[in-house]
Amino acid sequence: MMVRLYLCRSANIPFPFSIGTFVKHLPISQPNAFYPRRINAKRIVTTSSHNSSCFETLTSRQKNQIHHYIEALLDWNQKMNLTAVTDVNEVMKRHIEDSLAMLPPIRDSYVSHCNSSIDNLKLVDVGTGPGLPGLVLAIACPGWKVTLLESMNKRCVFLEHAVSVTGLSNVEVVRGRAESLGQNDSFREQFDVAVARAVAEMRVLAEYCLPLVRVGGLFVAAKGHDPQVEVRNAEKSIQLMGASIFQLCSVESHSPYGQRTAIICVKDQPTPRKYPRDPGTPAKLPL
Repeated sequence: MMVRLYLCRSANIPFPFSIGTFVKHLPISQPNAFYPRRINAKRIVTTSSHNSSCFETLTSRQKNQIHHYIEALLDWNQKMNLTAVTDVNEVMKRHIEDSLAMLPPIRDSYVSHCNSSIDNLKLVDVGTGPGLPGLVLAIACPGWKVTLLESMNKRCVFLEHAVSVTGLSNVEVVRGRAESLGQNDSFREQFDVAVARAVAEMRVLAEYCLPLVRVGGLFVAAKGHDPQVEVRNAEKSIQLMGASIFQLCSVESHSPYGQRTAIICVKDQPTPRKYPRDPGTPAKLPL
């Protein structure tokens, strides 16, 4: 049974560090142009890099919200396993900037393909964990309606707290499995964009995410520096879900290889009703 978790405000916690502590470590450069185009299935092409330093484009209020989120993440991480990263600056580089780096590919692909406004987008973050990238995207894009989908109750409790201390009003936390919500008409094909980061391989992610995306919408997966084999292996699964691969976009990252790839799929037609399969089946028997 799907359970929505509605949020209540809690008291702010004093900041243990300043915005300047982590801002001074951020790289600043201009993003390269992004030219979406469909991928030939026989030859997957990756576009030029986007720079991931989007933090400087945020308002002072948004930076302050990021500050609150990092503090809450590191505080709660002492009580539960939310992240292996425990240094403030490393959280900024490996989590915050990596999440913000997904914005240019999402925006450019949505505007160029969907021919509609990006301002009031409905986005679902599947397997959000501690809110990455969904909660960070909600801070950066306050006009978006963001659903954080997480199956583990203790992480949902943290997400409630994080939404409260950041003062976000455009976020809903939902506890449940993607396979179940994908068969629930309240969620099935209701979102403009589905995103996922560090959840599963592409064959599995396609079945988790694409049933939630409306026809004409996008599924964006954050992957490593060289996902081409994984993408080729996932082509059948993506097609079975009614979608096609639109673009692989390389973005600068603080990962060991210095870049991450945003894999962008377009929902061309409705997902057949038999998908997603029963909870646990996509991971055990990938298409």
